[in-house]
Amino acid sequence: MVNLTRDGAVLICDLGDGENRLDGVLVGALHAVLDDVESASGPAALVTTGSGRFYSNGLEPESFALDGYLDAVQSLLGRLLGSGVPTVAALQGHTYAGGLLLALAHDRRVMRADRGYLCLPEARLGFPFLPGMSALVAARVAPAVAHAAMVTAERYDADAAVNARLVDEIAEPGEVLATAVDRAAELAPLRGSNLAAIKRTLYRDALDRLAEPAILPAASGA
Repeated sequence: MVNLTRDGAVLICDLGDGENRLDGVLVGALHAVLDDVESASGPAALVTTGSGRFYSNGLEPESFALDGYLDAVQSLLGRLLGSGVPTVAALQGHTYAGGLLLALAHDRRVMRADRGYLCLPEARLGFPFLPGMSALVAARVAPAVAHAAMVTAERYDADAAVNARLVDEIAEPGEVLATAVDRAAELAPLRGSNLAAIKRTLYRDALDRLAEPAILPAASGA
C-alpha cells in the first residue's frame, strides 16, 4: 500500500519497495492520493517515488481483461497530466512500461544518476499501446524520442534519459527524493485552476484520448 507523507507544501507518495506494478489496488490507491492532494488548501505539490529497485515495473497484464482496469489506468494518467497540482516523479529505480507512462504524466522527473533504466518495452513484449497512452508519450517528448522509445523499445540510462529529455535532471544516490521535493516546493505556488486550464489547452489531444473508453487494440504481425 502507498505511504503518503507531507513536507511543507509537498505531499510525498511512496509507491512501495517492490516492483510497484500498477495493478488495480495500486491504481485505486493513487486515485485516492490525488483526491487527498486536490482537496488540500493553499500551495501544494505532489512527489511520487519508490523505495526499492523499482519506481514502477508497469501495468499488470493479468488485469487487462478485468472490467474497468484499463479505464482506471487511463483516468489516472489523465488526472496526473491535467492536474492543477504540480507533480514531480522521483525515479529512484527502474521505470518500465506503464511505470514510465506514469512518470511522463508528471510535470517534472528526477532520476537517480548511477542506477536504473527507463524503457517502454511493449514492442518487444507484443503489447500494443492504447491510443491515449500513445498520445501521452507524443505530448511529453520529442517525436524522434517517442519513436525510439515506443517503436524500437530503446532502454535509457540516466545520462541518455536526460539527453533525450525523458527526465529533467539526474541526482546522486540518496539525493533523488530530496531534489524532487525541492523542485516540487518551487512549483507548489503555481497550484490552482489556472494551471489546470493551461494544461488542458496544452495537452488537449492526450487528455481527450485518455478519457475515451480503453479498448485494447489487437496486436498484428503484419
